[in-house]
Amino acid sequence: MFKRIDKKANRKARHERNRKNLAGTADRPRLNVYKSNQNIYAQIIDDENGVTLASASTLEKELREENTHANIAAAKVIGERIAKRALDLGIESVVFDRSGYLYQGKVKELADSARAAGLKF
Repeated sequence: MFKRIDKKANRKARHERNRKNLAGTADRPRLNVYKSNQNIYAQIIDDENGVTLASASTLEKELREENTHANIAAAKVIGERIAKRALDLGIESVVFDRSGYLYQGKVKELADSARAAGLKF
C-alpha cells in the first residue's frame, strides 16, 4: 500500500521548526499569516507579553460584503490593511512568520503588499 502524504502535518512540522528561531518582541513583533480554504488571516503578535497587537482577515465586514475569499487579490488587501494598522500603532518593523507555508502565491502577495505599504521585514 502507498503511504499518503499528510500535507497539513508537514506544514505544522515546518512551522514548529521555524518558530524555534522566530519570536516577536515589543520592538519588533511577529507578523503571522494563516490561510484556510475560505479565508486569510494576519496578526501582529508580541510574544514577550503574549498579546495580539493588530489583526486583519477576509472575515471583516467590508471584505465580506465584497465577497472576497482566500485568493491573491484578498491577500494583497489583507497585507495593506495589516501594514496600515501596524503603522498606526507605531510599529515599523516586524518579523515575518509564514507559518510553514511556502513563500509563494498568497503568502508572497501578502508580504509584498505589506512591504509596499511601508512595513519593514
